[in-house]
Amino acid sequence: MPVFEYKALTAAGKAVTGLREADSPKSLRGTLRREGVFLTEVVGQKQHDAQAARDVNVRRWVVGRISAEDLAIATRQLAVLVHAGVPLVEALTALVEQVDKERMKRVLGDVKQRVNEGSSLADALAAHPRVFGELYVNMIRAGEHSGALEIVLVRLADFTESQARLRSKILGTLAYPAAMMVIGTIVLGILFTVVIPRVTKIFADTKASLPWMTRFLIAFTGFITAYWWLVILLAAGAIWGFLHWKRTKEGRARWHRFVLTVPIFGRLARIIAIGRFARTLSTLLKSGVPLLVAMDIVKNVVGNVRLAEVIDQARDAIREGESIAAPLKRSGEFPPLVHHMVAIGERSGALEEMLANVASAYEDQVDTTISALTSLLEPIMIVAMGGVVAFIVFSVLMPILQINTLAGG
Repeated sequence: MPVFEYKALTAAGKAVTGLREADSPKSLRGTLRREGVFLTEVVGQKQHDAQAARDVNVRRWVVGRISAEDLAIATRQLAVLVHAGVPLVEALTALVEQVDKERMKRVLGDVKQRVNEGSSLADALAAHPRVFGELYVNMIRAGEHSGALEIVLVRLADFTESQARLRSKILGTLAYPAAMMVIGTIVLGILFTVVIPRVTKIFADTKASLPWMTRFLIAFTGFITAYWWLVILLAAGAIWGFLHWKRTKEGRARWHRFVLTVPIFGRLARIIAIGRFARTLSTLLKSGVPLLVAMDIVKNVVGNVRLAEVIDQARDAIREGESIAAPLKRSGEFPPLVHHMVAIGERSGALEEMLANVASAYEDQVDTTISALTSLLEPIMIVAMGGVVAFIVFSVLMPILQINTLAGG
């Protein structure tokens, strides 16, 4: 799509310039008019080569993806600049200059341009929903409406940083087991397809009676060697089928319900979701977002369909005049600590503080549980791999010892 450089006037008569994608100058004029900006001149058109554009898009996806950490850093920097009394447009300009990633720089540049043209910061951020989610935009909007944008930015920076830390901790915990599984699978694949067939061929040629372990190893190795392609196809088909089923509405709901019932990992998934629910709702309410709107946002960030259904029911109950705690308790999905603390917060008028306390308690539990799982996973995986190797060794050694015994007799 062509990119037009233009000059225009705002409704207040302020002259502005900028770059905007549009199908034609006429389409550009209509787009700007809907935003309250009136086009006076199209300075030029920049048309990019299609192949170059595709190359840039691929490069952005590989090296320019905006992570939660990038967003947290940008939010903190913007909060510091606004707290220092820097006007918003100048703060955004400084932020664009500080950012290294090309995609983030382009997004922030567009946000700055929209704000400079008269849009609110929330509306400018809402134009990039893949970067700034509903929670982010609504908190900024509440801060602008209440005149407390500086405070909201600080809270939002704290929130995004805490979520980025939690995400990094979870991914870091899963990285070691995942690496061990990949390496173990490769090593076992080499053993079963290259090493073991050569060893077991010797036993097959002797025509001697072999132990069951050795017979099983020979049969399994023969199957893997002959039908490795079928194993890969079945595994890939199973993974594709599971992911396809999980993407359906019914499949996603069933899977999320199942996850909550899995021993140990189900409890971890639950406390992560509840901690996110409490922290997000507390942050939104402190920032001035109305309760019903906040519940709508929180429903979409807990990451579990079953818990989202409970939050949706709680929102309907609130609309009908009921408390938040009652539907949470009826669901049986939220632990007693949560609905008791919420009930106390509602009665005392300190719901935000109580939710923050719940979030802190559950975030501490997440840290403890992840640390415990990390310390347990390593020995469990070592024992499991050691068991497989021991089975292979015994399967190979037993026939050799049996042949030596017969030869000695």
